[in-house]
Amino acid sequence: MQIIPAIDLKGGKCVRLRQGNMELSTVFSDDPALQARTWQDLGASRIHVVDLEGSVGGEPANFKSVARIVDAVKVPIQLGGGLRDEATIRRYFDAGVSTVILGTMAAKNPERALELLSAFPGLIAVGVDARGGMVSVEGWTEATQLRAVELARYFDSSAAAAFIYTDIERDGMMRGPNFKATREFAESLSTPVILSGGVSNLRDVEDALGLEKSGVTGIIIGRALYEGQIDLREAIGIAEKR
Repeated sequence: MQIIPAIDLKGGKCVRLRQGNMELSTVFSDDPALQARTWQDLGASRIHVVDLEGSVGGEPANFKSVARIVDAVKVPIQLGGGLRDEATIRRYFDAGVSTVILGTMAAKNPERALELLSAFPGLIAVGVDARGGMVSVEGWTEATQLRAVELARYFDSSAAAAFIYTDIERDGMMRGPNFKATREFAESLSTPVILSGGVSNLRDVEDALGLEKSGVTGIIIGRALYEGQIDLREAIGIAEKR
C-alpha cells in the first residue's frame, strides 16, 4: 500500500480546502516545490498534485508551479485539475509528470477519455469524486446524476493506471475516510483504487490498509499531514510493515 502525500495548488501556493470549497482554503506553504522535496525526504515514493483553479476553470492555472515541483523531486508526480484535452496532457507529460488524472472529462466525455486512455496506456488515472455516491465534476462545483461505480465500470477494462476515489464529504474534514463506500467501490472493479479524502490520523491509515484485499493500493493524505496529525515517515513505516 502506497502512502501518497497531496499538494493542492491555488495561486501558486500549497493550500488545503474543506470539501473542495475554494472559499475555505488554508495556505500551508508559499513554495510547493520545497514542500514536495520535504515529502520526498520523509520517504514519499509518489506525490499527488492538484491544480485547484484548473479543476474549476477547465484549463491549467498552475503549470509553472507543477513544473517546479517535477524539477525539485525524483519521485513520480501524479497530477489532476484542468486536464480536458490531449494537448494539455502531452504538455504535462513533456514537463515530466508521470501520471495525469482525468476527472471532469471522464464524466462528461467518456468516449474521448477512453480514446486517451488507449493512447497513453498505464499513464492516465481516472478520478472519481463522489458526494453521496454520485459523481461531482468541475472541481466539485457541479453535481451529476451519475453513480460513481457506474462511471468507473465504464473504464474498468481500459488501460487506466488506477481509479482515485474521493469522498467529497470527508475531504479536508478530518473525520476519517468513508471506508464502506471505498470498499464497495473497489470490490466492484478490477482496476486498482487509490483512496482519497478524510484520512486524519494513524488509526485511519491502519484501517485503510485493511482495504488492500479489496483492491485499494494507495492512500492519499492531505490536511492531516500539514496540521501535524500524521507523521508521513511513521505512516509509511506502518504501511511497509503490513
